[in-house]
Amino acid sequence: MKQKIVIKVQMTCDKCRTKAMKIAATSSGVISVGIQGPDKDQLVVIGEGVDSACLTSSLRKKLCYATILTVEEVKPEKPKPPVPAPCYSPWPPPPPHPMYCEALCYRDQDPNPCRTM
Repeated sequence: MKQKIVIKVQMTCDKCRTKAMKIAATSSGVISVGIQGPDKDQLVVIGEGVDSACLTSSLRKKLCYATILTVEEVKPEKPKPPVPAPCYSPWPPPPPHPMYCEALCYRDQDPNPCRTM
């Protein structure tokens, strides 16, 4: 079961953010790690079988403050319905109108048939 864990962590600088992401990424079962929130103080961890309490404890040891905000199941995306193939008729198209053929024949001929060479 894939789960999404959001942990509020005290991350005041880029070094702290890198450290928090490294700790989370090395935990077992983690698939992806990200940072969100208006103050960039929330660590988002997605994985399978991740022990959120153990991860939070590890973050507390290294960064002093960490609290679990949410743990929720990530539902798989539904596959998009297939696009139907264009409909083709098994019959050939009807023949062109006779007047249309005559116009083509006359247009193809030389407009000035009398030439002197």
